[in-house]
Amino acid sequence: MLTAGIDLSADPKKTGVATLEWAGDRATVTAIEVGGHSDADLADLNQVVDKAGIDCPLGWPSAFVDYLIAHRAGGHDLVVPPTRHPLTNRATDLHLRQSVRLQPLSVSADRIGAAALRCAAILSGLTRKGIEIDRTGRAGPVVEVYPAAALKLWGLPHQGYKGRETANTRRRAELVQLIGRVLPWLHLGAYAELCIETDDALDAVLCAAIAGLAHRGETDQVPTEHLAAAAAEGWIGLPVRH
Repeated sequence: MLTAGIDLSADPKKTGVATLEWAGDRATVTAIEVGGHSDADLADLNQVVDKAGIDCPLGWPSAFVDYLIAHRAGGHDLVVPPTRHPLTNRATDLHLRQSVRLQPLSVSADRIGAAALRCAAILSGLTRKGIEIDRTGRAGPVVEVYPAAALKLWGLPHQGYKGRETANTRRRAELVQLIGRVLPWLHLGAYAELCIETDDALDAVLCAAIAGLAHRGETDQVPTEHLAAAAAEGWIGLPVRH
């Protein structure tokens, strides 16, 4: 099995991409590159791996989309909502906040929306080739992932490791060491130094690892009551708690 991880940024120069080769329960990093993939490259990558994990929302809150459509039509039917949560949070965001106690960035209100626009174009490139995208992550070539949530579920540090400041780099070095102990099935090999050097590389590896777990059926199932929302908005795949 071959999986890919895409730490997607609106800026291609900040986008990290990693591939993992799986043999039994062992996953070994075979490549990492930061800033070397165009949108077309990323679409092609999704066709040559068994599953790709993308650290980016695969959709927008349905209530937000409906709100924009109503606004474009003149806004006559718009009402002030009692709370903005349905406009700024997808079902998966609210579920993750309740289950993991983390709040993902809002795709409709935060800067991550720019990356989501790029993601939508990449996935569109796949659909034009006849490849069906399942935004729930249960089937198809991609699954939405959130490295910080996975780290927290694994009992690993999930904050303070991003950025080039000395303290952040030191935190990444500690995290890489801990990964070797807590996740003995994940082998960074010669790429450990690159993961310490840049968080884009480390997050890409984590994305690829979660993609492998999703492909093996080792991520949480989408609750039945959220399946319809997940199909439109996307759903964050979380490692199964052991």
